[in-house]
Amino acid sequence: MTTQSPTLELLRKHGRRVTPQRAMILTAIEAHDAHVTAEQIYERVRAAHPYVNRSTVYRTLQMLCRDGLVTVTDLGAGSVQYELHRDQPHHHMVCQQCGTVAELDHTLLEPLKVVLKRRYGFKAGIEHFAIFGLCARCQGIVKKAKRTPAKRAAAAGAHRSS
Repeated sequence: MTTQSPTLELLRKHGRRVTPQRAMILTAIEAHDAHVTAEQIYERVRAAHPYVNRSTVYRTLQMLCRDGLVTVTDLGAGSVQYELHRDQPHHHMVCQQCGTVAELDHTLLEPLKVVLKRRYGFKAGIEHFAIFGLCARCQGIVKKAKRTPAKRAAAAGAHRSS
């Protein structure tokens, strides 16, 4: 990451100094195409710069989140995930059965934001979050598993008599 990086320029615009540690942490986040855990960021930074400690990474991530340069999302994997802030809001559907993560179109949530404001006076910050449930594939598996042999036989009998 050069000192002319757009991300580092945003850091400056937020009145933050561009320290070597902050630059290394942002570089580690930028290097991932997807979400990354704090531990993964720490390991990547530490591989090149062994003097950086874990608390520096965590404090820097908190600061970057507060400043809106990095977003944090709980994707249900036991630790939160970070990524650089995108220009467009995006969301995730996380399957609680197989762990598949798929993106969800933000336009589907705009009506929710309006209803929350109108009905509850609540200004929702829904720029990046996860919704948990079952993907289509796992729903099929669950439905099949719930059908007992007796139910399958009854269903087969019903189809034959029609």
